Amino acid sequence: MNKSTITIDVELDENRIPSGILWDATESISGKPQRSKAMMLSFWDGEEKTALRIDLWTKTMMIDEMADFFYQTMMTMADTYGRATNHEDIVSDMKKFAHEFYHRSREKQLKDHKA
Repeated sequence: MNKSTITIDVELDENRIPSGILWDATESISGKPQRSKAMMLSFWDGEEKTALRIDLWTKTMMIDEMADFFYQTMMTMADTYGRATNHEDIVSDMKKFAHEFYHRSREKQLKDHKA
């Protein structure tokens, strides 16, 4: 059996706040660890029927970046759900919500910036 390993290293500051996230995979073509400002990792526990998650972001992650990250993640989740189920009507609803989220978050950022 073939095996691939994904490694995640989280750099912490003196207050144990993430200051850097580096990840690498044995199947990666980059040949070096990749730096990231945020991550969401989910596992499905089939026995307990629960999702187990790790959500981390660095102290340098800006609100506009977080909005982009969530938008892109929701769109990817919709695509993944569609490939797994072929429920295109639900995928369409998920993507509509993602678009609405993105536009509302942009409006809020602009409003907060002017205040």
